[in-house]
Amino acid sequence: MSKWAKWDCAKALKKAEQTILRCKKLEVRVLFHFEDEYPELLRQITDPPYMLFCRGNVKLLSGKNISIVGTRKISPVGKKAALEFAKDAANDGCNVVSGLASGVDAYAHQGALNAYFDALEKDESLIIGKTIAVLPSAIDEILPAVNKKLAGQILSSGGLLISEYEPAESMAKWHFVGRNRIIAALSMATLVVEAPTGSGALITADFAVEYNRDVLFHEACFSESAEYISSLVKSKLDRDFAIGMVSKYKIENTPEKYIRDGAPVIKDYKNFCEVLSGLPGSQNKPEQGELFD
Repeated sequence: MSKWAKWDCAKALKKAEQTILRCKKLEVRVLFHFEDEYPELLRQITDPPYMLFCRGNVKLLSGKNISIVGTRKISPVGKKAALEFAKDAANDGCNVVSGLASGVDAYAHQGALNAYFDALEKDESLIIGKTIAVLPSAIDEILPAVNKKLAGQILSSGGLLISEYEPAESMAKWHFVGRNRIIAALSMATLVVEAPTGSGALITADFAVEYNRDVLFHEACFSESAEYISSLVKSKLDRDFAIGMVSKYKIENTPEKYIRDGAPVIKDYKNFCEVLSGLPGSQNKPEQGELFD
C-alpha cells in the first residue's frame, strides 16, 4: 500500500481535538453543510464548503445580502462609490458581503459600518444591515494584517467573519479563488465597483454568472481615474502574456466584456434597486426594503 493511502487515525483525531479547542477559545461556530442555519444559496452551488467556520452572527448568512467586490488598486472615485453604496444598502437593511481585502472590499465593509455607527448616534431602533467578511485565510488569521482593526469592528457591530478553513490552517494562493466563489454564492446579486483588466473581482463575477446570480457594474468602474489604472494594469498584463506568465483569459477578462454580455451599469444604490426590479426573470421586488425577499 502506498504511504499516501495510509490513514493515521490517531493523528487525525488529535488534529480534530486541537481544532475544537481553538474554536472554543475563539468562540468560532462550526456550521456544517447539513445544518438548517447553513445558507441555502451557498448550499445550491456545485462545490459548497462542507464546513463554515464562523465568528459573529451566523443568522446574517441567510439574510438580505449584497456582494460588493473590486480591485485593491482603487481610485478616489471607486473609494467614494464603495463607501456610499454600502452605506445606503446597509441603511436599507441589506447585509454587505465582501472579502476583507484592501481597496474596494475594505471600503465596502467600512460603508456598512458607517451606517451602523450613524444609527447608534441617531436611533438604535433602526434596522441596519451588517457586513459579512469572507476570509481566504484560516478563521483565526486576518489578511492583510492592516485590516485587523476593521475585522474587530465588524464583529463588535454584530457582523460576521467566515472561512472554510479551520484555525491554524496554512494559507495557499488558490484560497483566494475559493473565497471568491463563496462571496458570489451568498448573494442574489454581485456589484463590481471597480476592476481593471484581469482583476480577481472579475473571477467573482464569473462565479456569480455561473450561479445564475445578477451581476452589475458601478459607473465608477469606467471613470477617468479607473480607466487610467486599468491601462497601466493592462500594459503589464500584455507584457507578462508575451513571455507566457499569464493566460489569455486574464488579459481578455475585462468589465467591458460583461457589459457587452448584458450586465447593467448603475450609479448608486437606488439605481441598483431600480435596475434589478426591472431585469427579466428577476426574483427581486421593486420595493427597496424588500430587495431580496
